[in-house]
Amino acid sequence: MIEFNKKSNTLEQTQYRYSLQDVSEPNLYREIYNYEEVPKCAFNHRRVPMNPADEIWITDTTFRDGQQSRAPYTVEQIVRLYDYLNKLGGPKGIIRQTEFFLYSDKDKEAVCKCMERGYKFPEVTSWIRASKSDFKLAKEMGMKETGFLVSCSDYHIFKKLKKTRKQAMDDYLSVIKEALEVGIKPRCHFEDITRADFYGFVVPFASELKRLMDESGVPIKIRACDTMGYGVTYPGAALPRSVPGIIYGLRHHAGFPGELLEWHGHNDFYKAVDNSSAAWLYGCSSVNGSLLGIGERTGNTPLEAMVFEYCSLRGTTDGMDTAVITEIADYYERELDYEIPPRTPFVGKHFNVTQAGIHADGMLKDEEIYNIFNTAKLLNRPIGVAITQTSGLAGIALWINNNFRLSGEDMIDKKDPRVARVKDWIDEEYQNGRITSISDKEMLKGIQKIEPGLIPAKK
Repeated sequence: MIEFNKKSNTLEQTQYRYSLQDVSEPNLYREIYNYEEVPKCAFNHRRVPMNPADEIWITDTTFRDGQQSRAPYTVEQIVRLYDYLNKLGGPKGIIRQTEFFLYSDKDKEAVCKCMERGYKFPEVTSWIRASKSDFKLAKEMGMKETGFLVSCSDYHIFKKLKKTRKQAMDDYLSVIKEALEVGIKPRCHFEDITRADFYGFVVPFASELKRLMDESGVPIKIRACDTMGYGVTYPGAALPRSVPGIIYGLRHHAGFPGELLEWHGHNDFYKAVDNSSAAWLYGCSSVNGSLLGIGERTGNTPLEAMVFEYCSLRGTTDGMDTAVITEIADYYERELDYEIPPRTPFVGKHFNVTQAGIHADGMLKDEEIYNIFNTAKLLNRPIGVAITQTSGLAGIALWINNNFRLSGEDMIDKKDPRVARVKDWIDEEYQNGRITSISDKEMLKGIQKIEPGLIPAKK
């Protein structure tokens, strides 16, 4: 039987219905995941169409996964970060939801305080294990939506849960049915999907969820969790590692629309951002991240990275206030005593700071030559320069102009003889054995001593 698909505008064969394969031994994909070797990436050269959803957005896990690898936030800190997320996401709610634990009194207080803010976005949701006792917590807290941990790889089903696939699926479905009965929208976290038997468990389980959704009329979401960061975006890569293949399969074989699909990535192999972007491009509406990428092991997809990926893919900020990212970074370092690696994109102190003299020379002529975009406008972070033995006259002149906010005719040229005298002092520092860069305070003190005329008079 064939049917006309209005989305692809083509005739398509009725899809094959995959049934649960309740195997007696776990499928651990040992040819790929040997454990004694680096995981291998296999190809079957099957390609799926790129098919972005009509609408895409970001969700946040700062207060859930982001709290699993650092000291817990206080209630006050959570509320402050929640305020930042609301401001960053803008009036259209590009940052759509954020999730919380519900286990401690502090968790519950934080949920209540954030809900009292009355923001439409990000919506406050919860995360629980797929157990009746945990579900009771979500029901008592009045959650409209909650995430359920539904591990889907045989590593988890056989080794951690000590169950068969059928037993695991039956247990998951029983709790999800209970949520549907009281009108709570389930968000099913398919943990470890990049090591799961896609056609033997993932698609059959997703198909059962689709059936329940159709019967109840309550939307059910699937969060595809790349728990170990194994996902890849290469064309023709085979399952279970193919991100395009996973998103395509959930849409095409299980019948889930893009607006009910979400990607949750980890950065163990430096692929979190690329994998999240690919999930968007292949039809997943939502990608999940955390502020500064803080999360289990190497962390989650950095939420701030996906803000700029959204802008790049859609050609607009859609009302997001990107400068809030700098406020968030400052808050982490100042109030949370969290040290951000200085070269971290968008949030590190030196992400738009140059040390190379030849780059500084270009920036003196036009900062666009070596700056990724107008960081002063979009992040409230003007370009910077760090002074070292390689900064040269151009780097020193750029430092002076930036730090003293000189523009137009007031700008200092690298050929100014006063700049050369400052350079003589810097060269002497390094000739005497210095190996570290010269701090802004040292530069100011040195200029005050050597060429005080370079410092503009206070108005």
